[in-house]
Amino acid sequence: MTAVLAVDLGKTGCRAAIWTDHSDEPLLLCEGAGAPGLAGLGGAAAAETAVLAASRPILRQWHGTHLAAVSVGAAGAAAAPEAAEELAGRLLAQLSADEVAVTSDAVTAHAGALGAQAGVVLAAGTGAVAVGIGDDGTITRVDGWGPWLGDEGSGAWIGLAGLRAALHAHDGRGADTVLRHDATELFGDLDRLPAILSKEENPARVAASFAPRVGLAAAAGDGAAGEIMHAAATALARSVIAAARPLAGRRSLPVAVTGGLVGLGDPLIGPFDALIAASSLPLHRVPPLGDPLAGARTLAFAGRLPHEASVKRVRREAIGPSLSTG
Repeated sequence: MTAVLAVDLGKTGCRAAIWTDHSDEPLLLCEGAGAPGLAGLGGAAAAETAVLAASRPILRQWHGTHLAAVSVGAAGAAAAPEAAEELAGRLLAQLSADEVAVTSDAVTAHAGALGAQAGVVLAAGTGAVAVGIGDDGTITRVDGWGPWLGDEGSGAWIGLAGLRAALHAHDGRGADTVLRHDATELFGDLDRLPAILSKEENPARVAASFAPRVGLAAAAGDGAAGEIMHAAATALARSVIAAARPLAGRRSLPVAVTGGLVGLGDPLIGPFDALIAASSLPLHRVPPLGDPLAGARTLAFAGRLPHEASVKRVRREAIGPSLSTG
């Protein structure tokens, strides 16, 4: 029986699961905290800590003794391929496995959602990135530039916009909004909000925690929240259309959306779908086949999938014997 450890590492959370070739569902699953992203300072070390923290509890429960492969989809891997390779080496030194593969969490999201199909997958959680793969293996990537330079329409982007609207109402620059009350309820005195965010190790994750409040306020008819959600939907649709444009031919391309932002519902997904439908490109929305964790399992081994060019792999013979899983 071949066993694989699949990991979905985002900026908010990390999920790890053990799969076998005889199972359609993971045997064991554990969730932990995420990491700021591989592109950040010390990104590989922080990612290693998060992956091991989520993985070791299930490795202790597992009755097997050896993993054929570890496959990780990590936020920031596309922008920092050297850090992705470093993370692969670090994990191979810590885990009993023949091989470790590391790629972007957007790539594992694509593999999970569409398999080997051509199309575009929007991975929208704390961050946001659109990945497209064409029939000829062409790969496009739009956004995913992190919370300071991009991730437009993401959970962190929505949360920050909501907090700005709350502060505008608080200091008189903007009309009153329920977001002012919500921000006070969640973070306390708004005069201290900048200090609270600046002290956080992962401010994007903290900002994203406010996004559900923005979604609820928009659904209840709050004007400021509704404008934020429409702007987020517009930004996400633009990313998808930009990723699809180099791939579009005569046939319709599927578009799948994965990630926590799907849970914000119609205030975000409604205008997003309308913008995709109004595009001049032949696009149609489809439900994802699986999640990024399933995509990590799919990419565990080198194969002929078009995603392979985006995967960093390190094999056991390259660095010697493994260490204990602890």
